Amino acid sequence: MNTNPYKQTTNNVEISQPPSDAVSELAFSSKANYLAASSWDNEVQSNGSSLGKAAFSHEGPALCCAWSLDGSKVVSGGADKAGRMIDLATGQTSQVAQHDGPIRCIKFVEAENSSPIIATAGWDKMLKYWDTRQPTPIGTVNLPERAYAMDCNNPLLVVATAERKVLVFDMANPTTPFETVDSPLRWQTRTVACFTKKDGYAIGSIEGRVGIQYVDPKMKEKSFSFKCHRNNDIPMKSTVSSVNTISVHPVYGTFSTASNDGSFIFWDKDAKQRLKAHANLGGPIVSTAFSGDGKLFAYALGYDWSQGYKGNVATIKNTIMLHAVADDDVKPKPK
Repeated sequence: MNTNPYKQTTNNVEISQPPSDAVSELAFSSKANYLAASSWDNEVQSNGSSLGKAAFSHEGPALCCAWSLDGSKVVSGGADKAGRMIDLATGQTSQVAQHDGPIRCIKFVEAENSSPIIATAGWDKMLKYWDTRQPTPIGTVNLPERAYAMDCNNPLLVVATAERKVLVFDMANPTTPFETVDSPLRWQTRTVACFTKKDGYAIGSIEGRVGIQYVDPKMKEKSFSFKCHRNNDIPMKSTVSSVNTISVHPVYGTFSTASNDGSFIFWDKDAKQRLKAHANLGGPIVSTAFSGDGKLFAYALGYDWSQGYKGNVATIKNTIMLHAVADDDVKPKPK
C-alpha cells in the first residue's frame, strides 16, 4: 500500500487552486504579498492573499519565475526554450527571451530605478541578458556547463552550473565573470542565494551541505560550509537529504534551507547558529520564498524524484503553503 512517509503536522495555510504538478520555483513580489509559481504542468501563476490573480502558459514545463523590481510583471523560463512575461495590469503576455535549450533560471538584474534587464541561463550553457524592448540579447556569456541555479542582488550575480562550477559577476561588467570557481561542496549544486549585503552567497548541494561564500578577497577567510538536513536516529547510519532551496530573509539577512526530508530551517550565518526548525511538513519541499517584508514564508510541497519512481507515491501532494514568520524565529541572535 502506498503511504506518505512525510507526516504532516503543520497548521500553515494552503493556497487555493495550487498547480496540478510539482512547483519548480516560487517568487514573491518585493512590493506586495503577491506570489508567483512556475510548475511542471507548463503553467505560471500569480496569487494574491492566497487567491489566484493571473496565469499564463509555456509549451513545456515552466522551470523558473521572477518578479520585476516594481512588482508589475512576472517573467518565466521553460523547457520550451522561451522566456515569457506577463504584465499584470493589462494581462498581456509576450516572449522576451530565447535559448537553444531549456531555460532553467531567470531574474531581473538591473539596478534600482534603471530600465528593466532580464538575465536567463539555460541548459544550452548560455547566460543571456535581455532588454524587454529588444528581440535579441544585449549580452551573452558562454557558461562552462548547463545552468542549474542563479540569483542576483545587483551588482552581485551568481550562476551555478553542472560539474560544480560557480560564476560570480559584477553587474558593472556583466559579460565577464569576476571569478569562476569550483563549489566548496563536493556534490551537485541545487541552489544559490545572494546575501542582502551583496557581499557573498549561500550555495546548497544534494549532499545535505551549505556553503557560505564571500566574494570580497578580504573576506574570503570568513567562508565556511556546514552539514544540515541529516537524520541520525539510527546508530552508525546517517540519512542525508538534499538542500533543494535557500531563501534569504529580506530584512535580517538570515536565511532558510529546505529539503526533500520535509523540513525547513532558519539559520543565522554570522552567528553560525540554527534559529528554528520546522519538520514533518507533508512532503519534500521543492522551493521557498520570503515575502518582501519578511513576514510570510511560502514553501512548495511536491515530489522531487530524489527517491526515483518508487518514491512517487500518490499521497505526496503538490501544493503551496504559507507560513506566518515569527520575528524571533528569523532575527539574528546577539553575539
